[in-house]
Amino acid sequence: MASHNGAGPNQPALFHKVKNERSILALAVSDAKLFAGTQSGHILVWSLDTYERLASIKAHHRSILSLYVSRDQGLLFSSAGDAIVNVWSIHNLEGIYSIYSTYDVGDVFCVVYSPALQTVYLGAQNTSIQWYNLANKATRPAPDSVRHPFQRNHRFFDSKGPGGAPNPRRMSGSEHFLHDGQLLEISNKDIVQYAHNGYTYCMLLAGGTEGATFNDEMLISGGGDGTIKLWSLDPANGGAISELKTLESGDDSVLTLVLDGALLYSGRLDGEINVWDLETCQLVRRVEAHTADVLTLCVGYGSIFSGSANGVVKQFNPRCECLHEWQAHDQLILASFVTEHDGKQIFVTGGNDDCVAVWDVGVTDDKAKAPTFTDNVRLLDSLTQLVALRTVSSKPEYAQDCRRGASWLKGLFKDFGADTEMLTTAENTNPVVYARFRGKDLQCKQGKTILFYGHYDVVPAEDKQRLWASDPFTLRGVNGYLYGRGVSDNKGPVLAALYAVAELLTDKALQSDVVFLIEGEEESGSRGFQEAIRNNKGVIGDIDWILLANSYWLDDDLPCLTYGLRGVVHATVQVTSERPNLHSGVDGTQRINEAMKDLISILAVLSDSDGTIQIPGFYDPVLPLTRAEDRRYAAISRALVSRDPTRGDAHALAEQLKGRWREPSLTIHRITSSGPTGSSVIPHTVTATISVRLVPNQSTSVIQAAMTEVLQSAFDDLGTSNKLAIRIDHAAEPWLGDPGNEIFRTLEEAVVDVWGPVVHQRRGSVPAAKPQLNDVTTNGSAYTPRTTTPGTSASLTNGSDHHAQATAGEDSPISPTSPLGVGMLHSPTKKRQPWRPLFIREGGSIPAIRFLEQEFHAPAAHLPCGQASDKAHLDNERLRLSNLYKSKDIFKRVFRDLPSK
Repeated sequence: MASHNGAGPNQPALFHKVKNERSILALAVSDAKLFAGTQSGHILVWSLDTYERLASIKAHHRSILSLYVSRDQGLLFSSAGDAIVNVWSIHNLEGIYSIYSTYDVGDVFCVVYSPALQTVYLGAQNTSIQWYNLANKATRPAPDSVRHPFQRNHRFFDSKGPGGAPNPRRMSGSEHFLHDGQLLEISNKDIVQYAHNGYTYCMLLAGGTEGATFNDEMLISGGGDGTIKLWSLDPANGGAISELKTLESGDDSVLTLVLDGALLYSGRLDGEINVWDLETCQLVRRVEAHTADVLTLCVGYGSIFSGSANGVVKQFNPRCECLHEWQAHDQLILASFVTEHDGKQIFVTGGNDDCVAVWDVGVTDDKAKAPTFTDNVRLLDSLTQLVALRTVSSKPEYAQDCRRGASWLKGLFKDFGADTEMLTTAENTNPVVYARFRGKDLQCKQGKTILFYGHYDVVPAEDKQRLWASDPFTLRGVNGYLYGRGVSDNKGPVLAALYAVAELLTDKALQSDVVFLIEGEEESGSRGFQEAIRNNKGVIGDIDWILLANSYWLDDDLPCLTYGLRGVVHATVQVTSERPNLHSGVDGTQRINEAMKDLISILAVLSDSDGTIQIPGFYDPVLPLTRAEDRRYAAISRALVSRDPTRGDAHALAEQLKGRWREPSLTIHRITSSGPTGSSVIPHTVTATISVRLVPNQSTSVIQAAMTEVLQSAFDDLGTSNKLAIRIDHAAEPWLGDPGNEIFRTLEEAVVDVWGPVVHQRRGSVPAAKPQLNDVTTNGSAYTPRTTTPGTSASLTNGSDHHAQATAGEDSPISPTSPLGVGMLHSPTKKRQPWRPLFIREGGSIPAIRFLEQEFHAPAAHLPCGQASDKAHLDNERLRLSNLYKSKDIFKRVFRDLPSK
């Protein structure tokens, strides 16, 4: 038997998984939403586009047993163990009606709705079928609250205890009614008692629609007595039912029904599926389908899908031949559904392992016609393939994978109509993939060309410590996120930009050229990139704007635009003794010039005790803080703190950001020595790895020379017999863009248009501290040391637990603080103003951006696609699906609108 991921050939693959903290007992889908009913009485609502949870509604006081979406996609019906049927608006998820019976019906196992008759039918534990005609509700007497299930005594639960004293379970009115919808009471005449000689487990409606096998609509029910009953519906009598036929085939309970034309499939308690021909009312086949009870059936795309009590799904063809079998859940499969969304055929299952699984069933039959995918579906399929290519540039053993990745990417560009070429770099380095998409208006838009820069290489993900929740190179969708190495840095953004151009080409809306330069050495210092670009400028041509997407938001909620990056100089400093490794006890003496002492002595001159760098003239080029920039920092910190007061004082946060973004820094990363680790050795060689982060207006060549001179001078002053070697390993220039230029203005407009209102505001219990006046820089000097405690990127994401999200365990449901407003649909009609993106700088470095600006004399802009909690370079790297799709939409608007500016 195959695993959860569907390892068999052409077997349905696990497309996405969403997790809840309680069992999933019911499922339904509309055009855009996936609904799940839970053991806790909640209705969970997910987007079918991004699989993010849109809402969690406390809908019932007990487990939800059935969900039903009306044919017009306007209403959602829910029934539960609290004897209530609730009716909800699918548009705004507000309760419209609450329907109850005056009888003690027990659990309401199933509910269906006839839009032609405007009648709701329910099947109950007390063996009855009851109905309510919504068209006649205005003529009905007002409900008597005394007869409501929450008000009247229950013959079992409210029976007298020891001593004859009752212990009523009545609740106050505020606890009874979970929404403000209208109460509707079922008439005593609108009921068929003992519809079955057992629980009424399942129902469906047949006929009455265009193209249906049966002209007149009828109700079909299955019960605990093993029978299936066909009922006629009387339009003249409010949809009242009358028994037409009873189908019998044993005593085992009928637990689920599904109709395919004139064939009715029933799932039974013993694992058997019965097939009935409703035109002749004959049992045409018994299928020994499962070794456990068949709890759910559905039909679609030429297949019958069955789910059983041992978590196994089987897929049958119309001849009832098993095509595939796989373990879909760890325990009971309690609900399933087949649907199509954005051209993708999906099979959805839910079970008591607290999980909803979405399976791709569009390519399960070799002879089936290939589906027509929308661009989002193809984008996700391409990303799955690209993540599977282990394009790790820093490890020679992945050299062939990197080449395959470059070739695959080049082929994808070519498939979409681009002129492509591999630009060779230095020996033993990965090529740059060049692609040019040509706009249709070549005469009047000559020279209006946008260059998109990205990279296809990734950092290693060996996972020797088993920190990843799944294989890093197998894309996995969980709770609205995609997990995999490189999904956020930088394969997802690259493909989002590519598919944005592809959509414009399809729409014939690409006016001007878009050039892609996707390198394969960015994670290794962009080795050979500059030479490759200089050598191929004739191929690349003139560039007017440069766009990249290789970073992240400040937090998980607010879209950002990056207009500045620090530069960096990475260096190795090595001191070598003329003596071999010595034993400190045998040979140790102050008369020996120890390499470790010399190294520590010269490193100490680089900065003082408060971290101020002591290289002469180091701070002279640092640009002073302008009023406009200071206001920008203040706006950023206010926005962050207003959404999460636990981040503390807005002024202190602004100072922290200034320190991380616009102030240079020096870091000693590691010191290594020759000889055994932890031994009493005086090392022969000692090596330090250091870096200096630079800010705009500082020059890497100037800083390299000045730092080398300081180290060499300090070393000479020691008068040591040891030798000093300084090697510059890598350098990247800082970058500062213009937030007011055309490309940033176009990006800002696109971000506002695509993201719209950001509705969520985190709630904090820690009050913000009052700003201290002595923390404020008022003199506008170029550099003033800060004394505030520095923050980190983790503090802005509240330390998101990616492993918990990736494993999606019971104790880690989707956070109710989702930026798309989980639980925020209590006021669904309230309008919110769109948030403009935050203009931010970053402390990291991207070697290519300033080089490309200088080489092509074109301004650059940076669109962060991911959230701060994406954990690029770390275990369980991820990218939210909505960020991927919306980034594509932003790119599309920029590629379309910018050339006309």
